[in-house]
Amino acid sequence: MTLNFLIAPDFPPEYFAGWHFMNAHLQKSLGINIHLLLPASTDEEQQAIDHNKVDIIYANPFDAAKLIREMGYLAVAQPINRYDEIVIAAAQNSNIKTLADIKAGMKVLATENYDVKLLALRLLEAVDAQENDLIWEKCDSFIAVANGLIKKRGDIGLFLASAYKKLSKITLNNLQPLIESKINDLNHVILIHPRQVDLLGMLQQVLCQLNQTKEGLVILEDLGLADGFSKVNQEDAELLIDIIETLRD
Repeated sequence: MTLNFLIAPDFPPEYFAGWHFMNAHLQKSLGINIHLLLPASTDEEQQAIDHNKVDIIYANPFDAAKLIREMGYLAVAQPINRYDEIVIAAAQNSNIKTLADIKAGMKVLATENYDVKLLALRLLEAVDAQENDLIWEKCDSFIAVANGLIKKRGDIGLFLASAYKKLSKITLNNLQPLIESKINDLNHVILIHPRQVDLLGMLQQVLCQLNQTKEGLVILEDLGLADGFSKVNQEDAELLIDIIETLRD
């Protein structure tokens, strides 16, 4: 038996090697073959899900809520002290210095990450900026968003906060953050397909014990998740779904 383990495409590329190390550790600990899937886009991710190819997934909170609610996926674990926040930024030399400077007709550079866009729209409500008031241009990556701002191809850009902070120093010096969300309730979540329910307890134990061994701590460091993982129970999953539905309303 071989399981497929998919990693959400919004994870910073520099940590991909860490997921390979994690995958090797899971195979050894669980005694099963696991194939790692690293989709390049959310479309590719969705295709894998639609074709029923995903047994384990590291999903953003919005996708996680949908997978739990609509497809019966079971929550396993989430990173400790690693929240999904977003940054809205402009070029350093832009006339846009605060959210209040954002006006109708301005161009927003954004990736296809729906979660980032949704959180940004909630922040923009504070200045009465609605989705239809703005021009949206899709970028392939957060680096592309940053470069687009610097080259004046857009007025503001949307970033996952963790990705924004991983931009090069030179790039960051040419950008100015307008706001960073502080929700502190949204995490990526590891889920398992209900057909693999017999593995849930073992997988949960392996993940939550990573920070207790030298090998595990190295893997976590390579993933940028130094504090490790904590168990997610049904109550936690229901809270996540409630938060997501509130944000969507």
